[in-house]
Amino acid sequence: MKTAIQIENLKCGGCASTIKKGLLTLNGVTEVDVDVENSLVTITSDKDNLEVIKTRLSKLGYPKVGDKNTIVHKAKSFVSCAVGRIDA
Repeated sequence: MKTAIQIENLKCGGCASTIKKGLLTLNGVTEVDVDVENSLVTITSDKDNLEVIKTRLSKLGYPKVGDKNTIVHKAKSFVSCAVGRIDA
């Protein structure tokens, strides 16, 4: 199953790296593609785990567009961005 989710707070390749790393650890997720320009994450999964994926994105600081995007989400995405740049 392939799913695309438009997210908030996506700024750069560091963010993309953190998102890929965070989602690929989820059971069933086999591929993650991040389009930084369009703030779009495309996930391929062999399980129906969309809610788990959205929850993980939110915990990383990148909630789905339309969901709550609090100052906590923004702060987490800033940290995730920095960590992703170091790991990349």
